[in-house]
Amino acid sequence: MIALDVSDRIAAIRGSFADIVSVVDVPTLEATIADLSEKAGATDLWDDTEAAQKVTSALSHAQTQRTRIHDVQQRLDDLDVLLDMAKEADDDDSAREVLSELGELEKLIGEMEVQTLLDGEYDALPALITIRSGAGGVDAADFAEMLLRMYVRWAEQHKHSVQILDISYAEEAGIKSATIEIDAPFAFGVLSVEAGTHRLVRMSPFNSAGKRQTSFAAVEVVPLLAQVAAIDIPDSDIRVDVFRSSGPGGQSVNTTDSAVRITHLPSGIVVSCQNEKSQIQNRAAALRVLASRLLLVQREEEAKKKKELAGVITASWGDQMRSYVLAPYQMVKDLRTDYEVNNPSAVFDGDLDGFIAAGIRWRKRAT
Repeated sequence: MIALDVSDRIAAIRGSFADIVSVVDVPTLEATIADLSEKAGATDLWDDTEAAQKVTSALSHAQTQRTRIHDVQQRLDDLDVLLDMAKEADDDDSAREVLSELGELEKLIGEMEVQTLLDGEYDALPALITIRSGAGGVDAADFAEMLLRMYVRWAEQHKHSVQILDISYAEEAGIKSATIEIDAPFAFGVLSVEAGTHRLVRMSPFNSAGKRQTSFAAVEVVPLLAQVAAIDIPDSDIRVDVFRSSGPGGQSVNTTDSAVRITHLPSGIVVSCQNEKSQIQNRAAALRVLASRLLLVQREEEAKKKKELAGVITASWGDQMRSYVLAPYQMVKDLRTDYEVNNPSAVFDGDLDGFIAAGIRWRKRAT
């Protein structure tokens, strides 16, 4: 028989959930939803599109948070009933059902607990992730594509909306760069700890000598602003070019010049978008990406000044932060938190929650 001595585990998750409910402040959340619902029901709501989008987005996020709390509370109550039934049935199938539900609740409450640590100004916004291949030739381009798939799979597993805004394929294999949008509450706050330099060590499939190869890729994470107007970009500061979208090997996948590339002349930042069929839609999406990246640059400059004034010198987020080792042994290790696993395949298939949770807690302690 499978042992069902889980009272300590159930007590632990009930305690964690109580802390979460206290931090969230459910009565205040309910009052916020009521206020936003009243504003969303106003007949003149969409007279101001920007304000309407803020109201509806905030309402959706607040309702999602409330629903999640209510669902977890219900599942905790049902777990007690399930445990009593399993003890009465006294069979392995019932015991496995209890252990499975308990494991899922532990994971879910752990994620919610981490989210309570996200209190940054832009943490609640969707995220833009840009992956660029670095040193390492073809292996680096292949590694960049592996990271792209990893983040897409992570988003899909969490049922988040994800789309590739732009992708530039390398000549032999992999990608030079790609930008994806993950639209979910707190996507930026959660994924911002993924920013930095990632390193891959493996026996290269592109090296006929079968030697071990080290390659690098950079990951940039910025919040996706609701409106371009959130940061001022004069028309005189940008150059807009249009071109045809392309696929692997450089072949054209569109017959019209619908893809858009925008260069921000003062900073040299270049963004492009080819996901939409319309040039107007691609231009709007590219401007949102540019605004988000300019915001990140602005925040980094402000943070740098604060650190200089404080006289504190710490490692930057641009430093190497994670190693993926496939040979001579199997390991993925975060060099900031020391969190590691021995299953790189699962990580590349989107199993990132442990790294993300450790990263958020590490960042909170460092601030």
